[in-house]
Amino acid sequence: MQRDGTRTRDERSGAGTESSPAAVVHRSLRLAGLAGLACHLTLVLWLVLRPLPVAWVYDANLTPLASLRSSTAWQVAGELLLLAPLGILLPLAGGRLRAPWLPSFLRTTGACALLGTALEFLSSWAPGHVLNVDHILFAVIGVAVVHLTLVPGLRRLLRERRPAAPRASGPADPAGPPVTTVPLAAVPVVVGVHAARPRAYAEPTPPAG
Repeated sequence: MQRDGTRTRDERSGAGTESSPAAVVHRSLRLAGLAGLACHLTLVLWLVLRPLPVAWVYDANLTPLASLRSSTAWQVAGELLLLAPLGILLPLAGGRLRAPWLPSFLRTTGACALLGTALEFLSSWAPGHVLNVDHILFAVIGVAVVHLTLVPGLRRLLRERRPAAPRASGPADPAGPPVTTVPLAAVPVVVGVHAARPRAYAEPTPPAG
């Protein structure tokens, strides 16, 4: 709000709502999310790009769910858990508490789908790895499950634990210090009562005879 009473363009369009202090995750939590994100991505890169000493490998799979018949339960669980922590680390690193669940879900899963695709293409160049579209599919499913299970509840919990911003009780001058309003009942009212003074009347003078 400007001094002449007109609103700025960001206020009219609703922009800047997420940057207010009540809508941002605490800085320590955001730094923890960024640190966890960096550590997890480093671990994923090491797991995906390390060479595997194998005698032979399967052919590349471009058909969704076609590799389930040749995969064990442990392999499927590992593919589901590979990028699953990103479902909570990405929103935590973003730092928004009041983001709607659907846009947040689409942003997180979309970013993880792009990341999983890039990792899968990079791993196909490493010895012992082949391109498999099921790896991308299972990784996105794991991220989606973690995000929908944990993120909405954690955001609600963090919003409830934040202290409410104090509100001013009286109008404030934008160019000077805030004006304190004193209740009328607290001001003692003194009513002065004028004492009645007796008036002196002169005795009537008898007429001269």
